[in-house]
Amino acid sequence: MRWLIALVALIGLVASTLALREHYRTEASPCSINEKWDCGTVNKSRFATIGGHFASPGPPDASPDKKKSLFATIGEIPVADVGIAGYVLLGVLAFMKRWRLLVAAAVPALAFSLYLAHIEKDVLGVWCIYCVISLGVITLMTLLAVIALVMDSRRSRQTRVESA
Repeated sequence: MRWLIALVALIGLVASTLALREHYRTEASPCSINEKWDCGTVNKSRFATIGGHFASPGPPDASPDKKKSLFATIGEIPVADVGIAGYVLLGVLAFMKRWRLLVAAAVPALAFSLYLAHIEKDVLGVWCIYCVISLGVITLMTLLAVIALVMDSRRSRQTRVESA
């Protein structure tokens, strides 16, 4: 199971890398299919960076012109970078058979990916093929991680019963 999850993580890593390339692309997007499918529009929107839309406001007592994002000191981090780091982490956890940690990391990642899909559908009205692939990948990884955790728990219980 660990090799399957690691392979799925690799697919997610590729999708996130392609989305990151799209974020920095200066020419026309090759995946601009029509008005509903355009990776460039999604990956260049204000929602494409953590320091952009997802930034925390500055201190409440700061004047509006002096309020700074929590991330202002480190700059705007592309969401695709978070995806790349996340898939690397998930792949390593799967390879190490750390099923509880894998599930604990995959579930919030799935929630964030679902939130981003909501942004694409309801706010931007445009979909990114790389983001949709990533959503499918993290959904599959979460499902596989839960299955691996259940199988491992059953195996552990059975071993304890047999040794008692």
